[in-house]
Amino acid sequence: MKIKVATYNIHKGVSYRSKPRVLALKQAIAAFDADLIFLQEVQGQHDRIAARFGEERHGAKHWPESSQHEFFAGESHQSVYGLNAQYDHGHHGNALLSKHPIAKWTNTDVSDHAYEARGILHSIVETPKGVVHCYVIHLGLFERSRVRQVEALIDAVKLSAPNNEPVIIAGDFNDWRNTLSAKLRKALGVVEVFDEIGAGSSLGDLVRTLARRQAAVRPARTFPSALPFFRLDRIYVRGFEVESAQVLHGPIWAKLSDHAPLVATLKLL
Repeated sequence: MKIKVATYNIHKGVSYRSKPRVLALKQAIAAFDADLIFLQEVQGQHDRIAARFGEERHGAKHWPESSQHEFFAGESHQSVYGLNAQYDHGHHGNALLSKHPIAKWTNTDVSDHAYEARGILHSIVETPKGVVHCYVIHLGLFERSRVRQVEALIDAVKLSAPNNEPVIIAGDFNDWRNTLSAKLRKALGVVEVFDEIGAGSSLGDLVRTLARRQAAVRPARTFPSALPFFRLDRIYVRGFEVESAQVLHGPIWAKLSDHAPLVATLKLL
């Protein structure tokens, strides 16, 4: 069974110039044609922006009446939302959109300090071939925070997805030096989708064998979306064969968010 997965930090639905991008984001997310969509920086509520852009202008509203995750899900997907950061005029967090039924979900607070609210959104998705555990992640900006949050993630996965059940962990890891991949691979038996695609090159494997070197572990470049340089966003999987993975970037995507989205096609084993 094939499952198409996407992960995207949507920058709360506004551009870096504070222009609403929710309508265009809905079209872009639909174009993924993905079964599972992992979203970060989803605006569950924002009264100020809603008041400013929610009125109809030129025949269209530029801010939805519903929460962003419900708006993006439409009729094709189910959605769940994990509220992480709350303030006077609204709140934001992570979300999962799924074409398959979501049997259960929980959101666990892993905030490391008062200035960065972070959470792990865990959903149990029922596919025709069995249960898949999905974890939406947006880790902190500071390395020490990320280390502690990944330790909490490892504990959460071990507790909620035992016996090597299929797992997808996706989101914005802010791990620009790629210090966390080895720990996740060792503790959970996961692989990162771009690591798998890169390791599949026969020529590269031959060169590394002759040089007695291991394959370089290099996730995709996703930030900033206009000219991706930093490797911040990831899709880790267990119990899947990775068939393809790509970064979507270019002028159109640069207008929607500061991150480029990742899309991968997986085969459930």
